[in-house]
Amino acid sequence: GMQSHLQALLSLYKLFCPELVTITLPRKTKTYFKNSEGPWKAAISAVRQRNQRSSPLTQAAFLGITQPQSRKRKWNAQLAVPASSANNLEENTAKNCVGLFSTKETFPVEQLQTFPQLLQNIHRLEFPSQMGSVLTNPLLLHYMNCIRDESIYLRLYYWMGQVLQEECTWCVVDNTDEKEFKNFLETVYKAECFLQEGFSACEEFLYKSLPLWDGSSCRPEVLKLMSWIPLSSFSEIKSYLYGPLAQLFFTSSIYFKCSVLESLKQLLQNWLNCNIIHMDPEYDS
Repeated sequence: GMQSHLQALLSLYKLFCPELVTITLPRKTKTYFKNSEGPWKAAISAVRQRNQRSSPLTQAAFLGITQPQSRKRKWNAQLAVPASSANNLEENTAKNCVGLFSTKETFPVEQLQTFPQLLQNIHRLEFPSQMGSVLTNPLLLHYMNCIRDESIYLRLYYWMGQVLQEECTWCVVDNTDEKEFKNFLETVYKAECFLQEGFSACEEFLYKSLPLWDGSSCRPEVLKLMSWIPLSSFSEIKSYLYGPLAQLFFTSSIYFKCSVLESLKQLLQNWLNCNIIHMDPEYDS
């Protein structure tokens, strides 16, 4: 038949193997398949613009974002724990609240200094508005480990995903501050080591940006983040991780090859440790 999706498939065959399709197809066909060369063309265009020092047009290749002309924030603008939003309530409202609210009074997160304080007030804490301060605060990371509040993880992953996209030095044309981005990746890695688990925002970032990675920018930090990718199916790992790495692996120095193998070894070790933690105690052997 002449259904639109079949026409799109036939036109794709005719483009690459015209001898296989003998029928005449309409010139205008609805696009069902994305151009696989799109990300590479965008990356090449970004490098060309950067080298030619042309107008500061911003192009976030492959990540699918548009960089604003002036960035709204820097990831490290607020590393100190700010006052929680609970302290911003109006005084009159606080005085008039009685009963249930008074029994669940929040503990100011900026006053959290010791581990005993965390234990005594663990159900009265409210997370700060700046999620960047969480990554550098061991007590708040302990809190994340103990209290499995989905809203906290969603806030952290959303914020982290946005920063990774906007600050990535090899995907954003006019972002050349590699040192700052390396510091951010190192901070995220240390938080993952502390929590003993990887962030899904980092996994998504790696899968999207590795096809455009040159193997040089922020190499140590990228390889460290790779070692904390959460356990998933082999088909996903093969297509999203091994595929892009293989193209760099076979054309790079022996040092890069050893670094990749070391990162994958650490990834396997982290998976094994995670499995041991969640293993049924009846099957210790």
